[in-house]
This record gives sequence, C-alpha cells and structure tokens, in this order.
Amino acid sequence: MKPTIAILEERISAAMVAAVGRDDCAAIVRPSTDPKFGDYQANGVMALAKKVKTNPRKLAEEVVKNLDLDDICEPPEVAGPGFINLRLKPEFLADRLLEINKTSANLGIDKAAVPKTIVVDFSSPNIAKQMHVGHLRSTIIGDCICRILKFLGHNVIRQNHIGDWGTQFGMLCALFRDKTTAEDIEEFKKIEDEWLSDDEILKDIEAFYREAKQKYDSDEDFAADARDAIAGLQKGQEYWKKYWQAIVGVSESHYMEIYRNLGVTLRDKDIRGESAYNDDLPVVVDELKEAGLAKESDGAICVFPEGFKNKEGDPLPFIICKSDGAYLYATTDLAALRYRVNELKANAIIYVTDARQKLHFEMLFAVAKMAKWVSDDIELSHVMFGSVLGEDGTPLKTRSGENVKLKELLDEAVERAKSVVEEKNPNFSEDKKKQIAKAVGVGAVKYADYSNNRTSDYVFSFDKMLAMDGNTAPYMQYAYARIKSIERKAQTKDVDIEDELAGLQTLNLTEPAELDLAKYLIRYGEAIQAAIADYRPNYLTAYLYELAQKFSAFYTNCPVLKAEPGKRPTRLLLCDLTAKTIKHGLSELLGIEVVEQM
Repeated sequence: MKPTIAILEERISAAMVAAVGRDDCAAIVRPSTDPKFGDYQANGVMALAKKVKTNPRKLAEEVVKNLDLDDICEPPEVAGPGFINLRLKPEFLADRLLEINKTSANLGIDKAAVPKTIVVDFSSPNIAKQMHVGHLRSTIIGDCICRILKFLGHNVIRQNHIGDWGTQFGMLCALFRDKTTAEDIEEFKKIEDEWLSDDEILKDIEAFYREAKQKYDSDEDFAADARDAIAGLQKGQEYWKKYWQAIVGVSESHYMEIYRNLGVTLRDKDIRGESAYNDDLPVVVDELKEAGLAKESDGAICVFPEGFKNKEGDPLPFIICKSDGAYLYATTDLAALRYRVNELKANAIIYVTDARQKLHFEMLFAVAKMAKWVSDDIELSHVMFGSVLGEDGTPLKTRSGENVKLKELLDEAVERAKSVVEEKNPNFSEDKKKQIAKAVGVGAVKYADYSNNRTSDYVFSFDKMLAMDGNTAPYMQYAYARIKSIERKAQTKDVDIEDELAGLQTLNLTEPAELDLAKYLIRYGEAIQAAIADYRPNYLTAYLYELAQKFSAFYTNCPVLKAEPGKRPTRLLLCDLTAKTIKHGLSELLGIEVVEQM
C-alpha cells in the first residue's frame, strides 16, 4: 500500500505539470504542523512559480483546478503565498485502515520496488576486552538499521568486523602458552582438549589482557616470545593459531551473551574480523602502488586523496603501510570494502561508528573511489553517533575512571526495573516479574538511546529512562499492555475480537479523536521511510510516542467496551491496529520486547 504522502505528491506533481506545461515539477508534501491547516501541506508551488516567473498564489490556484483528489481529500485550500492545504476524507481513512487490517503481517507497508544487497558493518568489539558502554550505540543502531532494511525487503548482510588481529595477539598467545606450559606442538596436542573444555585460564579475559601487556612491557624475554608468536601467526603456524583461536572463542562467548541480552540479531555467521583480510593486505598495497595512487612518504606507503589537508595546509596522508612494514586499520578497511563489493555484491555499504572516525571514513571512501574499486552506483554511508555521557557531562565512566562494562550496565537496568515491578505488581509470579524486568530494563536502555538524535551526545540516566511517563520504553510498553488489557476485557464480555474485525467491511469514523488516531495510524509507513532515509531511529520512536498519546486521547474520549453496537467494531479496530503498530515498531524494528501485563 503506497504511503498517503507519496500518492499526494504524485497527483500534485501531475497537476503542476498540467498548469505550467513543463515536466520538471516536483511537489513537496509534508504533514501539517497545525491541524487547523489540514492534515498535509504542499509547498512546491512557490519554487515552481519562481522558475516560470509567475505569481505563486495564482499558480497554486491553477494547480488546484487541475488537481484530482476527490477520492482522498476534501476540496484543497490555497493559503498564504501559495501553500496548498489538504484534509483527508473519513472515507479514505476508513478504506486505508481496512486495507491495513487485511494485511496485518506488514501493516499495509509495501516492500522496496527494487531490493538491494546492503552490507551493514556494526558493533565490532575487540577481542580480549569486555564490551563497554562505548559499544552500545554502534551495536543497537546498527541492529535497528538492519531490521528496518530487512522489513522493507532488502537483502541485508550483517558484518561484525571484530578486532581479532594485530601485534597484541602475540603477547596474548605467549602468555597463554606460558600458562598451559606446552613447549611444542606435540605436547600442545596432548593438553588441547583439556584446556579447550576448561577456560579457567581465560575466565577473566580482560585481566588476562592486562597481565599480558604488563609482562610485555617489563620482561624482554617475554616480549621476544610475543614477537615470535605474532610471526608464527602471520605464517599460519598451527601451534600459535590454536592459542589464538581459543582466545578469540572465549571473547566471542562474552559478546554473544551481550547480544542475546540486548536482543541484537548478530550471529556467529556474521563475524568477519580483521584476520579474515590478512592475506589481502599486501595485495591492496600493491594494487594501489601499481595504479600510481600510493607512494612512499617518510618511509611509509601512503595515498593522498584530493581535498584532504592537515593544519598546515599540506596534503593529508592515508597511511596503508608503516615504515616497518606493518599494516593499519586503513589497509584492513580497504580490503574489507573490496570484499564486500566483489564477493558480497553489495549495492550499498553502511558503517556504524562514532563521530570520531568521520575523517577516516571520508578518506577511506575517497581512496576506494580513486582506485575504482567502488562504482558511482554503490552507496557508501558512514552513520555517525555521539557519546553516552555521565551526569557530569563527560563520557560515562565508573568512579575509578574505567569504561562502564555493558554487561554490568544492562544487569543494573534489569535490577532497577525489577524493583519497580515488585512495587507495582507484588502478586505476579517470580518468573513473570523477571520476564517483565528484563523487557523493561533492557528496553529502557535501548529506547533511551534510540529516542535521542544519533549525532548528538546524551546523558545516561536510569531514573529518566525507567520513568513511566514521557517518551520512554516503559511508557510505550505500558501503552501496549493497556490495549491488550482492553482486548482481554472485551473477550470476557463474549466479544470475539478476531471474528468481529475479520468481517469488517465499513468503519464509522466520526469523532475527532477517532479521526485523529486513524490519520496517525496510516502514517506508520511514512515514519519508517523517514527513519531509514537518514538512518535515524529517533524518527520512529517519536512516531510511536505520538501514536501512544493519540490513543490515550482516543480512549479518554471514545468508550470502547461500552460503545454502542454500531461504534464498537470501529473502536476495537483502532485499538487492535494501534497495538499491532506499537508491537511491530518496538519488537520488530527496535528489538525491544513488549509485555501484555505490567
């Protein structure tokens, strides 16, 4: 079902063409900011009037004469210097709601006309370090983008580009070897099954990393072993590779648990870390050199993409190989980009990282285009986000100054939510309290992040995000539970909701609150398109919050269970579609659980 706004733009554009006799006419239709001006407002006429050098109001009147909207709107009104105000007919609203009711699986929203293969690079934790609050935004914003794109019919390929390669793995493997005391490959094989089934050595992976780093910095013999280990890894020696695989595997179990708790759709199959591109790095450098794009500068191999300067005004280098022969993130990212275009056949690649990497990705995209590894029809996007701040306005840290561990933050959110559930509903079973606490606690953290403009920093506050009023997950979850309660009460009154709604052929929309809610329900597709157009989940949360408020006004003014028989089916449908829309937005697109009782 085509969004209402798209239908209006098509028809108004056609009327503009008829009015001026030229094809370069594009209507710009937006929802009205004030209901007294109608439901939608078209304002593309003024720009067209400037092009054809005519009075914009007279042109708007001429456009209205050529406009055929009788099946959708009341007679259009020209306002001000050339705005066209549009008010939807109740009959049109009724038809749209009945159509949505028939296609409740997708809520009447059409799939993309031309599906694309879209690669989304997000989360990207580092091995041997626990995920902290700094990983939250990339992980959940990236997941939301994937969910929306998949819902719209695109082929979405998730890529978890984990940091699983580099010189630090030499020291990690060397320390692991010391702790397992396996001096050679044969001895290693004897104990392999034993330590693979008992990960006590790596139980605290971050403490293990700190120990390895301290030993590397203070013990030259150990540092030499670490260098041997990284050389062995780079040569693919089985002995060192087994230690590396165990370290990666233990780290993976840590962050996969976080993904499960967050309700994030990343799986093992989506992992493709830096190590996957190790063999391609010299090829990347050689190809850029052969193309005349890479050259030596102070011993390093660099590309100088046009338009990038340092503070002194000199060309800024994109370093792809250091003077000691080591490769960098830039080299790995170029190799990954080539793989995604050549092997995954991506039509678009989206990178979800913090704003501090803005320059890196601008240069990465520029170099890839210079090398002709990316054609003009492949879209490259860097979806940036701000920081999560503490109440002092600085990046959120523990009292000791360390990054807040993501697991600990989520655990605390669930505990706080459980205390609220205990207070509000002490008679619920323990299992039910735990289920609601997890849904509300984790949902509160995610929703608070989504509801902020992703490019802005925001202050983390458990009190605000767990509040039962305002634009929060608990408020939205309660709005859904409230509607389900109404439906349960209807069932006890011998009303078979499914039968009553399935047989609906006409609706009776007359009350202002009914019309207001109906108009907002049919705009769900517009909200989804707005959210994905610039990868901003806050457009979706804003829609859902406004929908919940419209429903509250409707329920206050329009009795449902006590409605007269001619009104009850229409109002039950409005309840049902509101519940389905909130559930779909929260569960399917934002990955936030809903509960039927709170």
